[in-house]
Amino acid sequence: MTNSDNNLPPAAPASSTGSAQGAESGAVIGLDIGGTKTRGVRFENGHAVMDESVGSANVQNVTREQAAMHLAELFAKIGGGAISQVYAGAGGIDTDEDAEALAGLIAPHVPGARITVVHDSRLLLAAGRASSGVAVIAGTGSAAWGKNENGEEARAGGWGYLLGDEGSGYWLGREAVRHSLRRMNLGLEPDELTTALLRSCGTDDPNKLIAMFHSAGTGRRFWAQQARLVVEAADAGHPASQALVEQAGRDLADLAAQVLRKLGIQGPVILGSGLGMNVARLQDSFRKHLAEQGITDVRVLDQDPVFGVLQLVAEQERSSGAA
Repeated sequence: MTNSDNNLPPAAPASSTGSAQGAESGAVIGLDIGGTKTRGVRFENGHAVMDESVGSANVQNVTREQAAMHLAELFAKIGGGAISQVYAGAGGIDTDEDAEALAGLIAPHVPGARITVVHDSRLLLAAGRASSGVAVIAGTGSAAWGKNENGEEARAGGWGYLLGDEGSGYWLGREAVRHSLRRMNLGLEPDELTTALLRSCGTDDPNKLIAMFHSAGTGRRFWAQQARLVVEAADAGHPASQALVEQAGRDLADLAAQVLRKLGIQGPVILGSGLGMNVARLQDSFRKHLAEQGITDVRVLDQDPVFGVLQLVAEQERSSGAA
């Protein structure tokens, strides 16, 4: 298996810094750093004792200064005392340098702790109680990552909103804008989706969506939040919105299938993140399109990805012990 197959990006690295002391000597902090928020859970003796969220600390979405500020806010809430390890999953961790940069922002808050930074899809697979298989992120962005029983890894997608993120919240929000602009160009009156989008954007003119979309005041997070309008319109019977959600499920299934083929496995495939865990129509499309390719072991994540941290820490310690 080579990372250049199918033009896929390299498998996301795992960066570890700090001491290698076991989790039993102090608390473990799990971080799930998404495009819209950073969630931190403090685990003591295998139990979650603190659970807090702050703004995003993902430098693909916010400045380095904002990321540092949000991490400081989070550790002020859940840090303190003996912390043996921080295990963080974040989108956009595509190189060792990406992982090391994020670890560098975390390190001042947990002196002496071991810090591991991985792509956030690894959290999802572990939270799905699987040690091998494929995890598919369907949130603000989208990506698929998997591992087989031989420890080989592969990824698909995760290129960011300018290059991909098909099937994501941002993609649905952008497609709602494109749908509305096409109707405007055809001289058609706003339909249900366009009306809802204009209301959400605080305007009554589809033409103003162009400047709004490109302005600094509405970023990736804002447009990802408009995905709910597409889902609501689809559930109300709007054909164009139904087609968009169907396409999102198909695109996410294609990401999963790419990774399954590279790893030579049939599953399980675990769908997670905000859209993936909460939109039944998208889940149905995802399952259907995978079933068409003979993939039937498909699961929807039933707990938030950050709770996969304990399994990952345990696997890490077993690997260190074996070495």
